[in-house]
Amino acid sequence: MNIGDQINVLRTEGERIAVAGGELALNALVPTCPGWIVKDLLTHIGTVHRWAAAIVGGALPYDPRKQDFQRIVGPTPHDDLLVDWVREGLLRLAAALEAAPDDLQCWQVFPAQSSRRFWVRRQAHETTIHRVDAEQARGDEISPVGPDFAADGIDELLLGFHGRPSSRVRALRPSVLHIHATDLPPGRGDWYVHPTDTGPLVTFSEVESPHCVIEGPVELLYLALWNRLPFDDLAVHGDPALLHLWRNYSAVRWVDPVDV
Repeated sequence: MNIGDQINVLRTEGERIAVAGGELALNALVPTCPGWIVKDLLTHIGTVHRWAAAIVGGALPYDPRKQDFQRIVGPTPHDDLLVDWVREGLLRLAAALEAAPDDLQCWQVFPAQSSRRFWVRRQAHETTIHRVDAEQARGDEISPVGPDFAADGIDELLLGFHGRPSSRVRALRPSVLHIHATDLPPGRGDWYVHPTDTGPLVTFSEVESPHCVIEGPVELLYLALWNRLPFDDLAVHGDPALLHLWRNYSAVRWVDPVDV
């Protein structure tokens, strides 16, 4: 997907969160984020959008969470103004990403071809995943995610987040988890995850007799790997320990240490 398409995804998904937030009670539970209520979800997405907009708009070479985070994000508004605050943060972020030069250099969570491309992609997926949270809180059917976008989100999760030293997907014994998207062409829908004692390695060449295979439509894989759907709707073959390893240790957390 190109940058313009991903910014459009960001805008659409952010507005869906705002709409859901306006229809839900702020104390309604968010089942995909244990311990969160809708107010927590809205506060998080409004905060993250402002954080990213500040990094991109100011070409910051550091993570402001370490220094002047409260000044950048500002105070959380009164409950009655929270949805408008979320929309304002979304507009601020989209404008910053649209205005950013292609050769932007700023701090980013993990390496990528360019800082602008990194932040457009990261915030499009961040917002899509939290839109799913909002729909789950409302009890809705989950709105579709396109196959190309879903595959890109799996790439980002496996190669980006779990390419960092902080990944907890680790194992002492050699093993291979094969993730197979049944609705993508050969060579595009296969990821081979090799947990090691320092984190997982991801390869794309066929591995004979992997220890565990998870397969199904790429959209369901995307949401399950991001811990937004159970693996029940996917076919799982082989050693269940690898599935348990992923389910128990793969979650990406806002409070994870900054290690890049």
